Amino acid sequence: MEPPAAENAATRVDWRERAERVISGESLTRAEARQILAVDDVEILGLLDAAFLLRRHNFGTEMKLNMLVNAKSGLCPEDCNYCSQARGADTGIDRYPLLDKDTLVAGAREARDRGASTYCIVASGRGPTPKELTHVTDAVREIKQEMPIRICACLGLLKEGQADQLKDAGVDRYNHNINTSRRHHEAIVSTHTYDDRVETVNDAKSVGISPCSGAIVGMGETDDDRVDMAFELHAMGAESIPINFLIPIAGTPMGDQAPLTPYDCLRILAMFRFVSPDREIRVAGGREIRLRSLQPLALFAANSIFLGDYLTTDGQDSQQDRDMIDDLGFGLEEVGSCSGGGSCGSGGCSS
Repeated sequence: MEPPAAENAATRVDWRERAERVISGESLTRAEARQILAVDDVEILGLLDAAFLLRRHNFGTEMKLNMLVNAKSGLCPEDCNYCSQARGADTGIDRYPLLDKDTLVAGAREARDRGASTYCIVASGRGPTPKELTHVTDAVREIKQEMPIRICACLGLLKEGQADQLKDAGVDRYNHNINTSRRHHEAIVSTHTYDDRVETVNDAKSVGISPCSGAIVGMGETDDDRVDMAFELHAMGAESIPINFLIPIAGTPMGDQAPLTPYDCLRILAMFRFVSPDREIRVAGGREIRLRSLQPLALFAANSIFLGDYLTTDGQDSQQDRDMIDDLGFGLEEVGSCSGGGSCGSGGCSS
């Protein structure tokens, strides 16, 4: 009988060789994606080396920096169990209507000055009213006239014609996360369906807005759910995929959820990179808390991060992020750059 070490060696996957096959055009299978999530801790560095091969092939060592503004906080009628802004959540967060136009434009200037190439305007709620949409599009037009920065809007579920209005104003990207798998969706929220979310992403995509959609991991889902998320987002054509790591917030139904380990987070990021090798993978909310001292390793799989604070939780100081990127020897996407597709005109970047 062979010793356990020999058995492990016999079943060990050469992930670097598998990455080479992905580069040559062979898609990862669901079974292989599940294997990535089961990689032993001692094999994490080898897995990240393979993920970096895919990242470097498609994006080099360039990092994309994003900065968001919480344009409207709380006041949300939806019942998402993870969210501090959801109805019924007792979290003590600030609650306010849409910020005035000057504040939204000033936020874009700050994003540009910090080196972010994408400015994300995020508003709570089920979806924008006609008045709210006009308010946001007016701000977007002013931003686009002043500076070449990519604009991402995240305003909730879109009604008929609203995607066209956003496109006409100059919005480059629309974010609406699927958050979890189809089978796990009802454990997360009851006030809208999984298909509602997918439909909004498809609406934005249909008018030529770059689709951004991602996940929140650590909400009690299984590894099979995580694999489903990755393949669903790839099939949807999401060009930017933010991966959030749940921060359990007291006063929400998920306030006591067990946290992911740093290695769990790294395995998940590597799996998403293998499934979508040529898509922007963003390390988003929760990275500072869940990855802790292993944050730099995440950038061997991901090629994008948020600078500064998130919606209702604090982020890392932006200079620390820039130092981390510099220490890795990575560069930054220039403001106004259209690396990864799209065309730039005087009004900024259209991806």
